Amino acid sequence: MFKHVRLLAIVPFLLAAVACSSTDTSGSASSGSTRPELEQKAREAFRTLVATTPKAAELGTRATAVLVFPDILKAGFLVGAQGGNGVMFAPDGKVLGYYNVTGVSYGLQAGAQSFSEAMFLMTPAALNYLNSSAGWSVGMGPSVVVVDAGMAKSMTTTTMQSDVYAFIYGQSGLMAGLGVQGQKITKLSP
Repeated sequence: MFKHVRLLAIVPFLLAAVACSSTDTSGSASSGSTRPELEQKAREAFRTLVATTPKAAELGTRATAVLVFPDILKAGFLVGAQGGNGVMFAPDGKVLGYYNVTGVSYGLQAGAQSFSEAMFLMTPAALNYLNSSAGWSVGMGPSVVVVDAGMAKSMTTTTMQSDVYAFIYGQSGLMAGLGVQGQKITKLSP
């Protein structure tokens, strides 16, 4: 019980950390990580996903691009926030750009969690929308399907009709409750 109370006491500090982890004008992470470190973490996170979910590897070969956020931090107590930086890869593994994801949520929730997220942009239109918008709010624009383990097993080429498929994996920490949330993805300046 004391462990959970201590975790709840840390939540305001984690919310502040997520809020302060925005990017500076050069687009590099203010937390001190460099782009080569971010790229390495993103490649490792993607390898982990492909090793545990074979359908992700298949999607990767069909995708126009894959956007990988290796470490998203989420914390909240009634109101929550999340944030992290990621890398977009072409099918051949070439880096196409660096991105930031932020989000807010509200509802009955408490705790802190970190996780990885990979978004498979299946069409050139989805990639163009992300790069031409001033920030893509997930839920607006291209349709996004969040893939869980059960859905991944039943995916076929005839059922894969969405613009974007998102995998959330590697969760650690404790986040409980019900909440409404949104994500905004923004391209970082070169």
